[in-house]
Amino acid sequence: MELIKNGYSVKGSTTSADKMEVLKKVGILPFLVSISDDGIKGTIDACLKDSAGLIINIPPGLRKNPEANFVKQMEMLCKHIESSTIKNVLYVSSTAVYEDDVSMPIITEESPTNGQSASAKQLIGAEQVFKSNSNFKTTILRFGGLIGDGRNPAKFLSGKTNVKNPEGPINLIHQEDCIAIIKTILLNKHWNTDFNAAAPQHPTRKAYYTSLCKSQNLPIPQFDLSGHSNGKIISSEKVERILKYDFQHQL
Repeated sequence: MELIKNGYSVKGSTTSADKMEVLKKVGILPFLVSISDDGIKGTIDACLKDSAGLIINIPPGLRKNPEANFVKQMEMLCKHIESSTIKNVLYVSSTAVYEDDVSMPIITEESPTNGQSASAKQLIGAEQVFKSNSNFKTTILRFGGLIGDGRNPAKFLSGKTNVKNPEGPINLIHQEDCIAIIKTILLNKHWNTDFNAAAPQHPTRKAYYTSLCKSQNLPIPQFDLSGHSNGKIISSEKVERILKYDFQHQL
């Protein structure tokens, strides 16, 4: 919707027939497309036809289907992109590709993508699928945890007990900042690079969620203080320097 306001012609895919009309009502040309290990169903070629740029924002979905091969799915999608008019791909990934560490290092785009969870490994593999393809230019955009419209962070932990990592730093980003950063990359044609994006403030989990729950009169989470905390700090210095972007939402 934001891109449409800025003069872009936008197509959008959905896996749900019920959402076709929802997309159409806001000015998005809708296409029914679903991707699984068995192949791509729907109108993927029509969706890509006559378009110059593609934003890919598909979660691996391993919670619902832990056996899914997300990398294979992205390889299949790549073949369709290769035979299309797409010249630039913006692949939305996650800062989960970086492993947490007891030393809590500052993570930059130069840091190794060393995440060990099943989801992280799939995301790392998917990033490589696009970065290694010379048929189009790819920029990888790794977001921190999403907050904003419909995602109140206070409710993530409110009332929970025995919460781990009390001293671990948080790496969150507001939806409006996500959209603005995507728009900035498109407008300024920043291709063949990587960006990490999280709000510049990184309070500890205990400090942030305790304060947030208090401010909203919600039950305060109880943290496990007996073990060591680990984590990471996602630096958005490159986003601020290269994109000249100022974050709209502070934590």
